[in-house]
Amino acid sequence: MRQYRTELEKTEKIEKIICNKCGREIPVQGGVPQEDVLEVEKRWGYYSRKDNQVDCFDLCEDCYDELIGSFRIKMENQR
Repeated sequence: MRQYRTELEKTEKIEKIICNKCGREIPVQGGVPQEDVLEVEKRWGYYSRKDNQVDCFDLCEDCYDELIGSFRIKMENQR
């Protein structure tokens, strides 16, 4: 979950990022996250039950690791 503030130049800067799973706040300085975060934005398609719905969430690295650890089929790392 991202919270923004509008600057004088009418641009938005990230003020706060909170992990949607555990609720931990990710430090942000000068609009820049001080830790890496998984940011997801998904617009559901025509053949889904959520036609055109947009879901957005953020996960900290620990919650990401927990999520992928629960996969039945492990991911392939692309490096």
